Amino acid sequence: MQIENILNELKDRTPALMGHKHFKRSSVLIPLIEVAGESHILFEVRSKNLRTQPGDVCFPGGRVDQKDKHPTDTAIRETTEELGISEEDVSEIIPLDYIVNDLGRIIYPFIGKLKTVESIKPNPDEVDHIFTVPLSFFLENTPKKYKVHLEIKPEDNFPYHLIVGGEDYEWHIRTMEELFYQYDNKTIWGLTAKILTHFISLIDTKKDH
Repeated sequence: MQIENILNELKDRTPALMGHKHFKRSSVLIPLIEVAGESHILFEVRSKNLRTQPGDVCFPGGRVDQKDKHPTDTAIRETTEELGISEEDVSEIIPLDYIVNDLGRIIYPFIGKLKTVESIKPNPDEVDHIFTVPLSFFLENTPKKYKVHLEIKPEDNFPYHLIVGGEDYEWHIRTMEELFYQYDNKTIWGLTAKILTHFISLIDTKKDH
């Protein structure tokens, strides 16, 4: 193929995330709700019957379906299904920065406003129960941070003979940071805590950004 043909083939292409078609895409919603005149964030406790992360604290959300025109639609659909509310109960959806991780996932977080706690009837197949936390708690308390060291273990037939250093190659050992909030005997951690901390950093004007 001639160079000019290559350039013509690619010049009008719009760049995207490499391999994005193979990534699993999910959306989550940070639900803001007024409780006794104060701004709260609503959380779910996952059903203990779920195969993944039973009993963990999370935000409403789930996988992007083919029928969803946009990740926003996913966030609204999953929230209404999990909390047993209508689309009219969710308003003012605003996107936050999305996450791409090494496990082949893209997560699209949003914030949105819910009408009332009284209208919520959680789906027991997915949600054990819900609870709310005053927004002021997260503005006044930073999460505790812990390191997780990830081990690199090549498969048995890894071609060491093809790389400089062979079996003595110096891999860069990765460290992952996990965040933890604790409120009223509830533990908020993992991806939920990461998204939550990012959201708080965007609205907390006392901190430098």
